[in-house]
Amino acid sequence: MPPTEPRSLIGWIVIGFLAGWLAGLLTRGRGFGCLGNVAVGLVGAVIGGYLFHLLGLRGPAGFVGSLLVALVGAGVLLALANLLRR
Repeated sequence: MPPTEPRSLIGWIVIGFLAGWLAGLLTRGRGFGCLGNVAVGLVGAVIGGYLFHLLGLRGPAGFVGSLLVALVGAGVLLALANLLRR
């Protein structure tokens, strides 16, 4: 399914929201609002995919696998952001 189809776009937004929200809870104790969570999750998905690729790892397939990779990336992004704030 090409990424321009509405179903895949909605799927990425849902994964982005969930990953951003979960990463916000794990690293900071709260999220960044709906749009902030989606942004962190989507950027985190890209970072997570890149990190997994660099390390030669493949995440589990499907929705849960995509969420796991996005969550790892979002967690890394938030950890770096918290270090830069100090």
